[in-house]
Amino acid sequence: MRYLIALAALLASLTALAADYAREQKWADEVLPSVLVGDPVWLAQASGHKFLGLYTPVDKAKAGLVVVHGIGVHPDWGLIGALRQQLPEAGYATLSIQMPVLAADAKTDAYLATFDEAAERVKLAVAFLKGKGYAKVAVVAHSLGTRMTYHYLSRTPGAPVAAWVAIGVPAAPDMAKLKMPILDLYGQNDLPQVVENAGKRAAGLKQKGSAQVVVPGADHFFEGKDAALLEQVRGWLDRTI
Repeated sequence: MRYLIALAALLASLTALAADYAREQKWADEVLPSVLVGDPVWLAQASGHKFLGLYTPVDKAKAGLVVVHGIGVHPDWGLIGALRQQLPEAGYATLSIQMPVLAADAKTDAYLATFDEAAERVKLAVAFLKGKGYAKVAVVAHSLGTRMTYHYLSRTPGAPVAAWVAIGVPAAPDMAKLKMPILDLYGQNDLPQVVENAGKRAAGLKQKGSAQVVVPGADHFFEGKDAALLEQVRGWLDRTI
């Protein structure tokens, strides 16, 4: 009996931490009617679940970019929407993807249970852009999306990713473990854990072309600093890939 109770509790906890597909669909229902730039695409995971991507192609593009949002939001949210819509004007095709979400009140640590699924989604997005003929593919990620992206990159040796733009990394991953050039970009007024771990992240930026940049006056979400954000991302990509 105790075994059955423990098993039931374990299954309940795993269910509680599973990606909230109903919430994903709610986001899609809210976002899609207002999308003016790009086209919706649905990518299928091994489980059969399909997740939303917003794809903006560019003829003779410099590269294709997978755009990865942060905790609990959607692929057209805030600075993610600005990046995915405006980077094509600079010659970069974008595919902004829906990452796994949990309940609205879920804490960051709860998202660790979704990281394997998140990595699968990034992998599928990279493959989608490769399949569209983009010779070079890079990833642009924000906040928790940077941790999800790192989970994919650090566990996928030889991943066909030419560069990584990591915005507001709320941790200190071992950047030296990765082989592609990295832009570690954050705001002067970013979250404490982003700022406090900047030195540790910088120590691992040994790859040719890698850099760490602080945007004066910017917070974690680059409120009112979209132009500066886009300038830094576009400029670094132009120099690097």
